[in-house]
This record gives sequence, structure tokens and C-alpha cells, in this order.
Amino acid sequence: MRDKIKERLGTKIKIWHEHSARRIYFTIDKSDIVETVKFLFRDLGMRFSTASGSDTPDAFEILYHFSNDSSGELYSVRVFIEDKVNPEVDSITPLFEGAEWIEREIWELVGIKFKGHPNLKRLLLADDWPDGVYPLRKKNEP
Repeated sequence: MRDKIKERLGTKIKIWHEHSARRIYFTIDKSDIVETVKFLFRDLGMRFSTASGSDTPDAFEILYHFSNDSSGELYSVRVFIEDKVNPEVDSITPLFEGAEWIEREIWELVGIKFKGHPNLKRLLLADDWPDGVYPLRKKNEP
């Protein structure tokens, strides 16, 4: 599987890190996320497990976690979003509905907009939660 990913994505992979025999991380540009996810999901048959978003000092980071269930390998695709004022990335929800809720959670809690998401609305926070305040950001300014 590793060789297929490296061959297909080539120079789109900025960093490749094998944390262990079955735990692989690789970093791509955010502009390549839809193509990469489509390849992992449709072509290689990996299962989308979840995604996680975080606020780092220099950028927002999203990790998209995919499982190769036949081998027990877990691949995490990392993207950085450097625009901390208007962070956005293409939604992967149009590829499979299973990403809808986690993208909504990341949008709601971290403030990253998912372009092309079909239903980007609150999922966890109260309806009267202040706009522009994101609980998982290091610095909140409405």
C-alpha cells in the first residue's frame, strides 16, 4: 500500500513519516486533499476513520485518518492551513457522507470552513454561542 501511495502521489507528498510499522503520517498541500482522499478511499479501498483539527502556533492542522483494514495500517493525511484569519479547505463530504459530521465539528470548534460542504451548521454548541468564538482555538476573537 505504501508504494502505491508514494507512486501515485509522488511529489505531492511533502513529508512521509512512519511512526511505527502500521502507523504512517504524510503531509500534502491542502489543495491536494480531495484528490488524495479520493485515491485512498475509492482506488485503494481504505476506510475513512475520522479527522481531527487543531490550532498550532503557525497554522491550523487537519489530520484525516484512513484505515487499511486488511493490513491493520492506519494512514493519517496531514494538511496545514496557514491563513489563520479565514481558514478554509475543500470538503471531502461530497466524496462520502461519512465526513459530514466531523467536518461540522471541526468548523464549529476550530473555525475552519470546509468549502463545498452541503450542510455546514452547528452540531455541538448552543444556538446562542457567539459567532466567531471557537472553543478549540488558542486565541478567540469574534
